[in-house]
Amino acid sequence: MAIPAESKLSGSTNGRPIPVVATATPGTTIHTAGATGYDKVWLFASNVTAAVATLTVEWGGVTDPGDHLVKAYSIPANSSAVPIAIGLIVQGALVVKAFSGTASAINITGFVIRVV
Repeated sequence: MAIPAESKLSGSTNGRPIPVVATATPGTTIHTAGATGYDKVWLFASNVTAAVATLTVEWGGVTDPGDHLVKAYSIPANSSAVPIAIGLIVQGALVVKAFSGTASAINITGFVIRVV
């Protein structure tokens, strides 16, 4: 029987927000899926600057457009958390990454439910 377990994003230190530092592919690592089972991922993005910033999320690879969950999505200035991925599945040790048009303008928060 599959047993789900909720945890932090693997790219997060102690559950803290992950600053999107990368400005091009490959992006900043947000989460690496488990090698077995699958991960249901919830991601939220907030813009911590006074200017609009764009966000691209790479879901398991860097191919444009095939691996892009969100491409150049505009996140409003000084925004609260905007939902980006709500329970989407990634598995097989694939990596979710993100980059922005402005380094360190966007923080990613969220959690994972790993089902093994």
